[in-house]
Amino acid sequence: MQVTLLTGKARSLAPGIDSAIDKRPVDAALFCGVNGLEGDVQVSTRFHGGPERALHYYPAEHYPVWRQWFAGMGLSGRCELLVPGAFGENLSGTGLAEDTACIGDIYRLGEALVQISQPRSPCHKLNARFGHDFFSVLMQANGRTGWLLRVLEEGRVASPASLVLMARPCPAMPVKRAGDIVFNRGFDADGLRELAATEQLSANWRKKAADYLAAGRVDDWTMRLLGPKADFG
Repeated sequence: MQVTLLTGKARSLAPGIDSAIDKRPVDAALFCGVNGLEGDVQVSTRFHGGPERALHYYPAEHYPVWRQWFAGMGLSGRCELLVPGAFGENLSGTGLAEDTACIGDIYRLGEALVQISQPRSPCHKLNARFGHDFFSVLMQANGRTGWLLRVLEEGRVASPASLVLMARPCPAMPVKRAGDIVFNRGFDADGLRELAATEQLSANWRKKAADYLAAGRVDDWTMRLLGPKADFG
């Protein structure tokens, strides 16, 4: 399948909120290193970027669904934002989605070799970008999150580039299932044990699963999803 490369720079989304979520297509070959594509910026490096989150893939076929939802919610003024790159993705294509892509999938991307490491965790910056206070909650609940990848072999990548599946070591763990276990099933002990034992899953997500098991509950995601101004009751 063919994918487009996208990169972005930091800008202000709202007072006090800077982000590089607005990615734009590039038409030149870029070097893809262990920390992602050359020229791409990550603002909140505690939560974005780094070797386990070097790249973000978002299925382009989700955009018509979001446009329909935005129209139904009366958010037509933001519909022009709903083009590839709107959710901060570095890779955009069709033919691969959260229910078909699996944790641990290895793909040849130009000269680089990349591997799916974890689902994307939506955050409150999506709300600021699209003007809806609970957009991040909706994305998390419906599973249209996209996913993050690590870079196993560095190399140059042209745009558009071919994304070719080379290995699927975890066929029983689609990205959507991994996300649902953590986000949408309450406390799914069996699923969390499976995630904690999945070596191809990012270390952060494996630790998250193990910590949830030890605590007997999952985290409160209010701060991540709704931001520092969230009402905690």
